[in-house]
Amino acid sequence: MNKKTILTGDRPTGRLHLGHYAGTLRRRVELQEDPGFRRFVFIADLQALTDNAKNPGVVRDNVIEVALDYLGAGLDPAKTTIFVQSQIPELAELTMYFMNLVTVERLQRNPTVKAEIKQKKEMGGEAGVPAGFLAYPVSQAADITAFDADYVPVGEDQTPVIEQTREIVRAFNSVYGDTLKEPQAMLPGVKACCRLPGIDGAAKMSKSLGNAIYLADDEAAVTQKVMQVYTDPLHIKVTDPGHLKGNVMFAYLDAFCINKHFAEFLPDYKNLDELKEHYKRGGLGDVKVKRFLDKILQAELAPIRGRRKYYEARKDEVYQILQAGSAKARETAGEVLARVRRAVGVDYFK
Repeated sequence: MNKKTILTGDRPTGRLHLGHYAGTLRRRVELQEDPGFRRFVFIADLQALTDNAKNPGVVRDNVIEVALDYLGAGLDPAKTTIFVQSQIPELAELTMYFMNLVTVERLQRNPTVKAEIKQKKEMGGEAGVPAGFLAYPVSQAADITAFDADYVPVGEDQTPVIEQTREIVRAFNSVYGDTLKEPQAMLPGVKACCRLPGIDGAAKMSKSLGNAIYLADDEAAVTQKVMQVYTDPLHIKVTDPGHLKGNVMFAYLDAFCINKHFAEFLPDYKNLDELKEHYKRGGLGDVKVKRFLDKILQAELAPIRGRRKYYEARKDEVYQILQAGSAKARETAGEVLARVRRAVGVDYFK
């Protein structure tokens, strides 16, 4: 069977949180059971150095943390190739070929890059923006194309990366012939999962904003954060009608709640629609809904914490998994790079 390839990854800038899990990680685990795909998941340590070039120890420590989150979430190295970006030198060479096919102006228009550069300038002037960060989308294009990825599971905020990759692929193929695949973004099936808000109501759950619920959080920490979740500021009394728009509590329920949770944790209601209707007309307090949400998240995170704890006690095994996965990934990237070298004409000694 001609399998399709899925590739995705995360920068090791800290432990993964519910936003990562709802956005792509849960989907990656589900796709492991589909025989129609081959799967690559990587830890983008080189791209993390764009923010930590002078403090690489942070990146090194976070590589193992992300690996533990991957394995805790249920990624199976027998079904998914898990690798580390820096262990695939072919990616750097492929990035160099792509650098000549995209302009500085185009990179500066990339929404993700544009926002980050603005933030860096505000914090420290233009000298605070490393060239490596400006070329970040080019490096991502190399990551994707080196494995002939058909689909890239991403959150909504990462779709500009996929579009830029498609542009680079089209530019390469137009110059050197039909050599590389154009990938497609694979967005979460549930809209609420595309961009999970932070517990403080910010537009996105983020490590840097300190508004995240982490996969590694213990039960008490999750409960504490759930009780802090932003709701409707106008819903002061239980009898007040509640509003769903901008209400983080219901955004999380949209992302994680399924009908069986009501039978198990809140039998007063048949489904989420009933709960929402009661909240909107008044008579339903935030605390009751938050307790329900807490039970759902605890049920979701408990097996993840258990698997993560298992691998935390076996870090040597985790490094072996990463080493084996990186070796396998390098074979695939090497095949694609050989094809690229032939197309460009730099295979001088063949």
